[in-house]
Amino acid sequence: MGYWDEPEGTDCVGKTWITTKLAAALGLAGSAYHIMAFQPDTALEALQRATSTTVTLASMGAIFSMATCLTAQAREAPDDPLNYFIGGCASGIFLGAKTHSAITGTSACLGLGTLAFFTKVGKMEGWRIAGPPKL
Repeated sequence: MGYWDEPEGTDCVGKTWITTKLAAALGLAGSAYHIMAFQPDTALEALQRATSTTVTLASMGAIFSMATCLTAQAREAPDDPLNYFIGGCASGIFLGAKTHSAITGTSACLGLGTLAFFTKVGKMEGWRIAGPPKL
């Protein structure tokens, strides 16, 4: 099952599981690159870095998906891109709280919310990033 297979506002747990797994994989890959670029002094420090990054991104994925799904249910507007903005913003706020920075939280809220909003708009309107051109 893919994220887009179920209608918006339904199967919140399943959608959250999908985004959490994807975000955790991205966190693991990103932390591997970070460890290679900035090599830690000990194996324990490397493990702590990898764990912190992976858990943070997995949490952000879960928060995004749950906020988006629950917002769609509460607003009774399942295909509204505003639900995605709210989910992205909630993830950004979590990042700001984790870093103890209001500037980071505000910036991440606006950035991730906007990215999620346009991802939903693009999905609804059939935008394509790659592939052969439509004639």
